[in-house]
Amino acid sequence: MTTHLEEQQPVLKIQGQATLKGEVTISGAKNSALVLMAGAILCSEDCRLRNLPSLADIHRMTQILAALGVKLQRNGDILDINAQHIGQDQAPYELVSQLRASFFVIGPLLARLGMTRVPLPGGCAIGARPVDLHVRGLQAMGADVRIEHGVVHACVKGSRQRLQGAKIYLDYPSVGATETIMMAATLAEGETIIENAAQEPEITDLANFCRSMGAKIKGDGSKTIIVSGVEKLHSTDYSVIPDRIEAGTLLIAGAITQSEISLAPVFPEHLASVIAKLRAMGPQVVIDGPDRIRLVPAPLKATDIETLPFPGFPTDMQAQFMALLTLSEGSSIVTETVFENRLRHVAELQRMGADIRVKGNVALVRGVPFLSGAPVMATDLRASAALVLAGLAAKGTTVVQGLQHLDRGYDNLEGKLRKLGANLRRVNVASEQESAEYSRVN
Repeated sequence: MTTHLEEQQPVLKIQGQATLKGEVTISGAKNSALVLMAGAILCSEDCRLRNLPSLADIHRMTQILAALGVKLQRNGDILDINAQHIGQDQAPYELVSQLRASFFVIGPLLARLGMTRVPLPGGCAIGARPVDLHVRGLQAMGADVRIEHGVVHACVKGSRQRLQGAKIYLDYPSVGATETIMMAATLAEGETIIENAAQEPEITDLANFCRSMGAKIKGDGSKTIIVSGVEKLHSTDYSVIPDRIEAGTLLIAGAITQSEISLAPVFPEHLASVIAKLRAMGPQVVIDGPDRIRLVPAPLKATDIETLPFPGFPTDMQAQFMALLTLSEGSSIVTETVFENRLRHVAELQRMGADIRVKGNVALVRGVPFLSGAPVMATDLRASAALVLAGLAAKGTTVVQGLQHLDRGYDNLEGKLRKLGANLRRVNVASEQESAEYSRVN
Protein backbone atom coordinates (compact mmCIF):
# COMPACT_ATOMS: atom_id res chain seq x y z
CA MET A 1 0.00 0.00 0.00
CA THR A 2 1.32 3.49 -0.89
CA THR A 3 1.75 5.83 2.06
CA HIS A 4 0.44 9.40 2.24
CA LEU A 5 4.06 10.62 2.33
CA GLU A 6 4.83 8.92 -1.00
CA GLU A 7 1.75 10.50 -2.56
CA GLN A 8 3.05 13.90 -1.55
CA GLN A 9 6.54 13.28 -2.95
CA PRO A 10 6.48 12.43 -6.67
CA VAL A 11 9.44 10.84 -8.39
CA LEU A 12 10.98 11.38 -11.82
CA LYS A 13 11.27 8.23 -13.95
CA ILE A 14 13.92 8.50 -16.66
CA GLN A 15 14.49 6.01 -19.47
CA GLY A 16 18.10 6.64 -20.35
CA GLN A 17 20.10 6.88 -23.57
CA ALA A 18 17.58 8.83 -25.66
CA THR A 19 19.13 11.26 -28.15
CA LEU A 20 18.20 14.92 -27.68
CA LYS A 21 17.67 17.44 -30.45
CA GLY A 22 16.30 20.95 -30.88
CA GLU A 23 16.28 24.32 -29.13
CA VAL A 24 15.28 25.07 -25.58
CA THR A 25 14.24 28.38 -23.98
CA ILE A 26 16.19 29.46 -20.91
CA SER A 27 14.14 30.94 -18.06
CA GLY A 28 14.97 33.97 -15.93
CA ALA A 29 17.75 33.56 -13.36
CA LYS A 30 16.57 32.26 -9.99
CA ASN A 31 19.42 33.92 -8.08
CA SER A 32 18.70 37.27 -9.74
CA ALA A 33 14.93 37.13 -9.50
CA LEU A 34 14.92 36.48 -5.74
CA VAL A 35 17.14 39.43 -4.90
CA LEU A 36 15.34 41.76 -7.35
CA MET A 37 12.06 40.90 -5.63
CA ALA A 38 13.62 41.92 -2.32
CA GLY A 39 15.15 45.00 -3.95
CA ALA A 40 11.69 46.21 -5.00
CA ILE A 41 11.11 46.98 -1.29
CA LEU A 42 13.48 49.95 -1.76
CA CYS A 43 10.85 51.67 -3.93
CA SER A 44 7.52 53.00 -2.65
CA GLU A 45 6.06 53.04 -6.18
CA ASP A 46 4.98 50.31 -8.62
CA CYS A 47 7.69 47.97 -9.91
CA ARG A 48 7.30 45.39 -12.64
CA LEU A 49 9.63 42.40 -13.03
CA ARG A 50 9.57 40.45 -16.29
CA ASN A 51 11.04 37.04 -17.19
CA LEU A 52 10.40 35.73 -13.68
CA PRO A 53 10.89 31.93 -13.51
CA SER A 54 8.17 29.67 -12.12
CA LEU A 55 9.89 28.10 -9.09
CA ALA A 56 9.08 27.00 -5.55
CA ASP A 57 11.63 29.53 -4.22
CA ILE A 58 9.97 32.38 -6.14
CA HIS A 59 6.58 31.39 -4.70
CA ARG A 60 8.03 31.36 -1.17
CA MET A 61 9.56 34.81 -1.69
CA THR A 62 6.18 36.18 -2.80
CA GLN A 63 4.66 34.78 0.40
CA ILE A 64 7.39 36.45 2.50
CA LEU A 65 6.91 39.81 0.77
CA ALA A 66 3.12 39.55 1.13
CA ALA A 67 3.54 38.88 4.87
CA LEU A 68 5.51 42.16 5.08
CA GLY A 69 2.65 44.10 3.50
CA VAL A 70 3.87 44.18 -0.10
CA LYS A 71 1.14 44.01 -2.76
CA LEU A 72 1.92 41.51 -5.52
CA GLN A 73 0.16 40.43 -8.69
CA ARG A 74 1.57 37.74 -10.98
CA ASN A 75 0.60 37.17 -14.61
CA GLY A 76 2.72 34.48 -16.29
CA ASP A 77 6.35 35.53 -16.06
CA ILE A 78 5.44 39.11 -15.05
CA LEU A 79 5.26 40.17 -11.39
CA ASP A 80 3.89 43.57 -10.32
CA ILE A 81 5.15 44.71 -6.92
CA ASN A 82 4.05 47.65 -4.77
CA ALA A 83 5.82 48.14 -1.43
CA GLN A 84 4.25 51.53 -0.62
CA HIS A 85 2.56 50.34 2.57
CA ILE A 86 5.25 48.00 3.79
CA GLY A 87 5.00 47.18 7.48
CA GLN A 88 7.45 46.32 10.23
CA ASP A 89 5.97 42.88 10.74
CA GLN A 90 8.52 40.11 11.00
CA ALA A 91 8.72 37.71 8.06
CA PRO A 92 7.19 34.38 9.20
CA TYR A 93 9.81 31.93 10.44
CA GLU A 94 8.15 28.95 8.75
CA LEU A 95 8.71 30.65 5.35
CA VAL A 96 12.15 32.11 6.03
CA SER A 97 13.42 28.78 7.34
CA GLN A 98 12.87 27.24 3.90
CA LEU A 99 14.54 29.95 1.82
CA ARG A 100 18.07 31.28 2.15
CA ALA A 101 17.31 34.28 -0.10
CA SER A 102 14.67 35.50 2.35
CA PHE A 103 17.45 37.23 4.29
CA PHE A 104 17.85 39.67 1.38
CA VAL A 105 14.90 41.67 2.72
CA ILE A 106 16.97 42.96 5.68
CA GLY A 107 18.92 45.57 3.69
CA PRO A 108 15.95 47.12 1.86
CA LEU A 109 13.74 47.06 4.99
CA LEU A 110 16.42 48.75 7.07
CA ALA A 111 17.00 51.36 4.34
CA ARG A 112 13.26 52.11 3.98
CA LEU A 113 12.04 51.85 7.58
CA GLY A 114 15.12 52.33 9.75
CA MET A 115 14.33 49.13 11.64
CA THR A 116 13.48 45.50 10.95
CA ARG A 117 13.37 41.98 12.38
CA VAL A 118 14.28 39.03 10.16
CA PRO A 119 14.64 35.38 11.25
CA LEU A 120 17.90 33.68 10.33
CA PRO A 121 17.45 31.96 6.96
CA GLY A 122 17.30 28.36 5.75
CA GLY A 123 17.70 26.70 2.32
CA CYS A 124 19.83 23.86 0.98
CA ALA A 125 22.01 22.04 3.52
CA ILE A 126 25.21 22.45 1.51
CA GLY A 127 27.37 24.00 4.19
CA ALA A 128 27.86 27.00 6.44
CA ARG A 129 26.68 30.25 4.90
CA PRO A 130 26.91 32.65 7.83
CA VAL A 131 25.29 36.08 7.71
CA ASP A 132 28.12 37.77 9.62
CA LEU A 133 29.38 39.57 6.50
CA HIS A 134 25.88 41.01 5.92
CA VAL A 135 25.64 42.05 9.57
CA ARG A 136 29.09 43.66 9.73
CA GLY A 137 28.36 45.63 6.57
CA LEU A 138 25.10 47.00 7.99
CA GLN A 139 26.82 47.81 11.28
CA ALA A 140 29.50 49.77 9.40
CA MET A 141 26.64 51.86 7.95
CA GLY A 142 25.40 52.77 11.42
CA ALA A 143 22.91 50.02 12.12
CA ASP A 144 22.56 48.50 15.57
CA VAL A 145 22.28 44.75 14.87
CA ARG A 146 21.80 41.96 17.39
CA ILE A 147 20.72 38.33 17.07
CA GLU A 148 18.35 36.95 19.70
CA HIS A 149 16.64 33.54 19.64
CA GLY A 150 17.30 33.06 15.93
CA VAL A 151 15.98 36.49 14.92
CA VAL A 152 18.12 39.37 13.61
CA HIS A 153 17.00 42.71 15.09
CA ALA A 154 18.34 45.77 13.26
CA CYS A 155 17.66 49.48 13.71
CA VAL A 156 19.23 52.81 12.80
CA LYS A 157 19.67 55.23 15.68
CA GLY A 158 19.01 58.94 15.37
CA SER A 159 15.96 61.00 14.51
CA ARG A 160 16.24 60.47 10.74
CA GLN A 161 16.75 56.70 11.03
CA ARG A 162 18.88 56.77 7.89
CA LEU A 163 21.88 54.57 7.16
CA GLN A 164 25.21 56.31 6.58
CA GLY A 165 27.64 55.68 3.75
CA ALA A 166 30.75 53.73 4.75
CA LYS A 167 33.84 52.02 3.40
CA ILE A 168 33.35 48.25 3.73
CA TYR A 169 35.85 45.49 3.01
CA LEU A 170 34.44 41.98 2.65
CA ASP A 171 36.70 39.23 4.01
CA TYR A 172 35.22 36.97 1.31
CA PRO A 173 33.54 38.09 -1.95
CA SER A 174 30.12 36.91 -0.79
CA VAL A 175 27.36 37.40 -3.34
CA GLY A 176 24.67 37.74 -0.68
CA ALA A 177 26.62 40.21 1.46
CA THR A 178 27.53 42.31 -1.58
CA GLU A 179 23.86 42.45 -2.59
CA THR A 180 22.61 43.22 0.93
CA ILE A 181 25.06 46.11 1.40
CA MET A 182 24.52 47.46 -2.12
CA MET A 183 20.74 47.57 -1.64
CA ALA A 184 21.02 49.19 1.78
CA ALA A 185 23.48 51.77 0.41
CA THR A 186 21.13 52.97 -2.37
CA LEU A 187 19.09 54.98 0.18
CA ALA A 188 21.91 55.71 2.64
CA GLU A 189 23.27 59.18 3.28
CA GLY A 190 26.60 59.67 1.50
CA GLU A 191 28.86 57.29 -0.38
CA THR A 192 29.39 53.60 0.31
CA ILE A 193 32.43 51.77 -1.07
CA ILE A 194 32.33 47.96 -1.10
CA GLU A 195 35.79 46.44 -1.54
CA ASN A 196 36.46 42.79 -2.44
CA ALA A 197 32.90 42.73 -3.75
CA ALA A 198 31.46 39.70 -5.54
CA GLN A 199 31.57 39.98 -9.35
CA GLU A 200 28.82 37.53 -10.35
CA PRO A 201 26.43 38.52 -13.18
CA GLU A 202 23.60 38.60 -10.64
CA ILE A 203 25.38 41.52 -8.91
CA THR A 204 25.33 43.50 -12.15
CA ASP A 205 21.68 42.57 -12.72
CA LEU A 206 20.80 43.96 -9.27
CA ALA A 207 22.84 47.11 -9.97
CA ASN A 208 21.05 47.59 -13.31
CA PHE A 209 17.69 47.08 -11.60
CA CYS A 210 18.51 49.63 -8.88
CA ARG A 211 19.85 52.10 -11.48
CA SER A 212 16.59 51.72 -13.42
CA MET A 213 14.88 53.04 -10.25
CA GLY A 214 17.28 55.99 -9.95
CA ALA A 215 20.06 54.54 -7.77
CA LYS A 216 23.63 55.76 -8.31
CA ILE A 217 25.91 52.70 -8.52
CA LYS A 218 29.30 52.33 -10.23
CA GLY A 219 31.83 49.49 -10.48
CA ASP A 220 29.49 46.49 -10.42
CA GLY A 221 31.20 43.54 -12.07
CA SER A 222 34.52 44.64 -10.55
CA LYS A 223 35.97 44.16 -7.06
CA THR A 224 35.09 47.72 -5.99
CA ILE A 225 31.49 48.97 -6.04
CA ILE A 226 30.65 52.60 -5.24
CA VAL A 227 27.11 53.55 -4.26
CA SER A 228 26.06 57.19 -3.80
CA GLY A 229 22.88 57.23 -1.74
CA VAL A 230 19.73 59.00 -2.96
CA GLU A 231 16.63 60.18 -1.08
CA LYS A 232 14.19 57.85 -2.83
CA LEU A 233 13.78 55.51 -5.80
CA HIS A 234 11.10 55.53 -8.50
CA SER A 235 9.05 52.91 -10.38
CA THR A 236 10.60 50.64 -12.99
CA ASP A 237 9.83 47.94 -15.56
CA TYR A 238 12.73 45.49 -15.60
CA SER A 239 13.53 42.08 -17.13
CA VAL A 240 15.51 39.43 -15.21
CA ILE A 241 18.66 38.06 -16.94
CA PRO A 242 18.63 34.47 -18.29
CA ASP A 243 19.66 31.76 -15.83
CA ARG A 244 23.29 30.83 -16.50
CA ILE A 245 23.08 27.75 -14.27
CA GLU A 246 20.02 26.39 -16.09
CA ALA A 247 21.84 27.06 -19.38
CA GLY A 248 24.96 25.26 -18.15
CA THR A 249 22.88 22.31 -16.94
CA LEU A 250 21.22 21.95 -20.34
CA LEU A 251 24.58 22.20 -22.15
CA ILE A 252 25.67 19.20 -20.10
CA ALA A 253 22.44 17.40 -21.01
CA GLY A 254 23.59 17.65 -24.64
CA ALA A 255 27.16 16.62 -23.87
CA ILE A 256 26.25 13.63 -21.67
CA THR A 257 23.76 12.25 -24.24
CA GLN A 258 26.05 12.99 -27.22
CA SER A 259 23.37 15.29 -28.66
CA GLU A 260 23.38 18.60 -30.52
CA ILE A 261 21.12 21.19 -28.87
CA SER A 262 20.71 24.97 -28.95
CA LEU A 263 19.88 27.35 -26.08
CA ALA A 264 18.38 30.84 -26.10
CA PRO A 265 18.30 33.39 -24.65
CA VAL A 266 21.68 33.25 -22.92
CA PHE A 267 24.53 35.68 -22.25
CA PRO A 268 27.62 33.69 -23.36
CA GLU A 269 29.93 35.86 -21.24
CA HIS A 270 28.10 34.65 -18.12
CA LEU A 271 29.05 31.07 -19.07
CA ALA A 272 32.72 31.65 -19.96
CA SER A 273 34.21 29.22 -17.41
CA VAL A 274 31.56 26.55 -18.12
CA ILE A 275 32.09 26.83 -21.89
CA ALA A 276 35.88 26.63 -21.44
CA LYS A 277 35.60 23.41 -19.40
CA LEU A 278 33.19 21.82 -21.89
CA ARG A 279 35.53 22.63 -24.76
CA ALA A 280 38.46 21.17 -22.78
CA MET A 281 36.46 17.93 -22.48
CA GLY A 282 35.87 17.65 -26.25
CA PRO A 283 32.42 19.06 -27.15
CA GLN A 284 32.19 22.23 -29.20
CA VAL A 285 30.21 25.17 -27.88
CA VAL A 286 29.28 27.43 -30.80
CA ILE A 287 28.21 31.03 -30.19
CA ASP A 288 25.42 31.48 -32.75
CA GLY A 289 24.65 35.12 -31.91
CA PRO A 290 24.52 37.57 -29.01
CA ASP A 291 22.04 35.43 -27.07
CA ARG A 292 22.20 31.93 -28.59
CA ILE A 293 24.63 29.04 -28.13
CA ARG A 294 24.78 25.51 -29.53
CA LEU A 295 26.48 22.38 -28.22
CA VAL A 296 28.03 20.00 -30.73
CA PRO A 297 28.89 16.67 -29.01
CA ALA A 298 32.20 14.79 -29.11
CA PRO A 299 33.85 11.95 -27.17
CA LEU A 300 34.43 13.08 -23.58
CA LYS A 301 37.87 13.53 -22.02
CA ALA A 302 38.70 13.98 -18.34
CA THR A 303 39.49 17.42 -16.92
CA ASP A 304 40.10 18.93 -13.47
CA ILE A 305 37.67 21.38 -11.86
CA GLU A 306 38.05 23.74 -8.91
CA THR A 307 35.09 25.86 -7.81
CA LEU A 308 35.79 29.54 -7.24
CA PRO A 309 33.89 32.83 -7.03
CA PHE A 310 33.03 34.40 -10.40
CA PRO A 311 34.69 34.64 -12.90
CA GLY A 312 35.99 31.25 -11.71
CA PHE A 313 34.14 27.96 -12.14
CA PRO A 314 30.74 28.16 -10.35
CA THR A 315 30.01 25.90 -7.40
CA ASP A 316 26.44 25.70 -8.75
CA MET A 317 27.77 23.71 -11.76
CA GLN A 318 30.07 21.33 -9.87
CA ALA A 319 27.56 18.48 -9.37
CA GLN A 320 26.38 18.55 -13.00
CA PHE A 321 29.95 18.46 -14.31
CA MET A 322 30.75 15.56 -11.99
CA ALA A 323 27.94 13.58 -13.63
CA LEU A 324 29.57 14.32 -17.01
CA LEU A 325 33.05 13.40 -15.77
CA THR A 326 31.83 9.94 -14.69
CA LEU A 327 31.52 9.07 -18.40
CA SER A 328 34.72 10.79 -19.57
CA GLU A 329 37.87 8.96 -20.59
CA GLY A 330 40.56 9.23 -17.90
CA SER A 331 40.69 10.54 -14.34
CA SER A 332 39.49 13.92 -13.12
CA ILE A 333 39.96 15.81 -9.85
CA VAL A 334 37.06 17.93 -8.60
CA THR A 335 37.87 20.36 -5.77
CA GLU A 336 34.99 22.10 -4.00
CA THR A 337 36.26 25.26 -2.28
CA VAL A 338 33.01 27.18 -1.73
CA PHE A 339 30.65 24.88 0.25
CA GLU A 340 31.96 22.05 2.42
CA ASN A 341 28.89 19.79 2.11
CA ARG A 342 28.53 19.97 -1.66
CA LEU A 343 29.71 16.46 -2.51
CA ARG A 344 26.70 14.55 -1.18
CA HIS A 345 25.64 13.57 -4.70
CA VAL A 346 28.70 11.32 -4.95
CA ALA A 347 27.03 8.42 -3.11
CA GLU A 348 24.01 8.61 -5.44
CA LEU A 349 26.19 8.65 -8.58
CA GLN A 350 28.04 5.63 -7.16
CA ARG A 351 24.71 3.75 -7.02
CA MET A 352 24.59 4.21 -10.79
CA GLY A 353 28.06 2.72 -11.27
CA ALA A 354 30.23 5.85 -11.09
CA ASP A 355 33.83 5.39 -9.91
CA ILE A 356 34.36 8.29 -7.48
CA ARG A 357 36.50 8.53 -4.35
CA VAL A 358 36.19 11.45 -1.93
CA LYS A 359 38.68 12.80 0.57
CA GLY A 360 37.63 15.98 2.32
CA ASN A 361 36.58 18.52 -0.29
CA VAL A 362 38.24 16.66 -3.20
CA ALA A 363 36.71 13.98 -5.42
CA LEU A 364 38.70 11.72 -7.75
CA VAL A 365 36.49 10.69 -10.67
CA ARG A 366 37.56 7.82 -12.93
CA GLY A 367 35.53 7.57 -16.10
CA VAL A 368 33.50 4.38 -16.65
CA PRO A 369 32.10 2.99 -19.95
CA PHE A 370 28.47 3.44 -18.86
CA LEU A 371 26.15 4.24 -15.97
CA SER A 372 23.22 2.02 -14.97
CA GLY A 373 19.75 3.26 -14.03
CA ALA A 374 19.01 3.09 -10.31
CA PRO A 375 16.75 4.60 -7.65
CA VAL A 376 18.51 7.71 -6.31
CA MET A 377 17.75 10.50 -3.85
CA ALA A 378 18.44 14.19 -4.50
CA THR A 379 20.18 15.86 -1.54
CA ASP A 380 20.13 19.48 -2.71
CA LEU A 381 19.17 21.63 -5.70
CA ARG A 382 22.18 21.13 -7.97
CA ALA A 383 22.63 17.49 -6.90
CA SER A 384 19.10 16.83 -8.15
CA ALA A 385 20.03 18.21 -11.58
CA ALA A 386 23.19 16.06 -11.64
CA LEU A 387 21.14 12.92 -11.01
CA VAL A 388 18.70 13.82 -13.80
CA LEU A 389 21.65 14.31 -16.17
CA ALA A 390 23.18 10.97 -15.14
CA GLY A 391 19.79 9.32 -15.68
CA LEU A 392 19.58 10.72 -19.22
CA ALA A 393 22.82 8.93 -20.11
CA ALA A 394 22.37 5.74 -18.07
CA LYS A 395 21.30 2.33 -19.36
CA GLY A 396 17.83 1.44 -18.12
CA THR A 397 15.52 3.34 -15.77
CA THR A 398 16.56 5.89 -13.16
CA VAL A 399 14.08 6.96 -10.49
CA VAL A 400 14.94 10.31 -8.86
CA GLN A 401 13.36 11.08 -5.49
CA GLY A 402 13.53 14.37 -3.59
CA LEU A 403 12.11 16.49 -6.43
CA GLN A 404 11.33 19.34 -4.02
CA HIS A 405 14.99 20.30 -4.45
CA LEU A 406 14.71 20.34 -8.26
CA ASP A 407 11.55 22.46 -8.13
CA ARG A 408 13.31 25.10 -6.02
CA GLY A 409 15.61 26.15 -8.86
CA TYR A 410 14.59 24.76 -12.27
CA ASP A 411 11.57 26.03 -14.17
CA ASN A 412 9.97 22.93 -15.75
CA LEU A 413 13.28 21.16 -16.40
CA GLU A 414 11.63 17.87 -17.30
CA GLY A 415 9.25 19.60 -19.73
CA LYS A 416 12.18 21.26 -21.49
CA LEU A 417 14.09 17.97 -21.66
CA ARG A 418 11.00 16.17 -23.02
CA LYS A 419 10.71 18.80 -25.74
CA LEU A 420 14.30 17.92 -26.73
CA GLY A 421 13.40 14.22 -26.92
CA ALA A 422 14.22 12.90 -23.45
CA ASN A 423 12.11 10.03 -22.15
CA LEU A 424 11.14 11.04 -18.62
CA ARG A 425 7.99 11.68 -16.64
CA ARG A 426 6.94 12.71 -13.17
CA VAL A 427 4.96 10.03 -11.33
CA ASN A 428 2.84 11.22 -8.42
CA VAL A 429 2.50 7.89 -6.66
CA ALA A 430 5.53 5.64 -6.35
CA SER A 431 4.72 1.99 -6.96
CA GLU A 432 5.28 -0.55 -4.20
CA GLN A 433 8.09 -2.06 -6.25
CA GLU A 434 9.95 1.26 -6.60
CA SER A 435 9.50 2.05 -2.92
CA ALA A 436 10.67 -1.38 -1.86
CA GLU A 437 13.66 -1.23 -4.21
CA TYR A 438 14.75 2.15 -2.86
CA SER A 439 14.36 0.90 0.74
CA ARG A 440 16.52 -2.15 -0.07
CA VAL A 441 19.44 -0.13 -1.45
CA ASN A 442 19.27 2.21 1.51
